[in-house]
Amino acid sequence: MENTDSPTPLQRGGKLLLETRRFCVVRLQEQAADGSVRTRDVVEHPGCVVIAPFVSPREVCLVEVVRAAVGETLLELPAGTLDRVESLQAAAARELEEETGYTAGRMELAGRFWMSPGILRERMTLFVAEELSPGPQRLEPGEQIRPRVVAWEEAVSLCLDGTIQDAKTVAALMLLEARRRRAGG
Repeated sequence: MENTDSPTPLQRGGKLLLETRRFCVVRLQEQAADGSVRTRDVVEHPGCVVIAPFVSPREVCLVEVVRAAVGETLLELPAGTLDRVESLQAAAARELEEETGYTAGRMELAGRFWMSPGILRERMTLFVAEELSPGPQRLEPGEQIRPRVVAWEEAVSLCLDGTIQDAKTVAALMLLEARRRRAGG
């Protein structure tokens, strides 16, 4: 599961309002700067891994995912919820294989970020996967995911033109692009 230094809303004395298989909703009392107390309802999520799988130095594997929450198929990086006891790297390797069929010879931590910290406690941990070997997808029941290999420049362009609308994918690809530019590659 996710390892983070700060206590969760429930650990901070929040009241559990709803618990589901993937997340819970917690009500917190928060003291404002003016001394007043206000109520905050937050979604507590175990966290997620996001993987940027480089099929080659100039190609990345994205996935087309049917997303019930928005009623659309989105183009994203492979990712998955931390829903079992395993290291972050093991979770990333598992999700990569499940969603794309690839296994990575090398997996490196590339960053961490909060998705929507005003209401959601979900920390994303980004990995870069390289030295990939192809294999069959291992989708979980009900998942509708199709791998799509694109040139790196195209992936960046798809973020910039609004084709990629998934926030974790935009954040991850733009972070990696900025690092590539800084390194001269």
